[in-house]
Amino acid sequence: MRYLVSVIHDRPGLATPEEDAAIDVFNDRLQAEGHWVFAGGLASPDAATVIDNRGGEAMVTDGPFLESKEYLIGFWIIKAADLDVALKLAAEGSRACNRKVEVRPFL
Repeated sequence: MRYLVSVIHDRPGLATPEEDAAIDVFNDRLQAEGHWVFAGGLASPDAATVIDNRGGEAMVTDGPFLESKEYLIGFWIIKAADLDVALKLAAEGSRACNRKVEVRPFL
């Protein structure tokens, strides 16, 4: 199965050099063990654009969809045999990036 591991940012400043190094080690391990699908970091919510095209005309709004102290700063998409394996990997990812993470299976 594939899982989305979302990294939740809740502090001022981005990753420290030590956190970046730990993330690199974790990423290398995911790749070596066959769990890696894709990963990426995201810009801050200030760089977001929201598009709502549910009506007759698309509405484009600058800024985040939702104002919050916490926001999605990055993610991993991983392959894991089951939820238990995904949760173990997510716990290791949380330690590596020093942030909370959320795990969701793909349908």
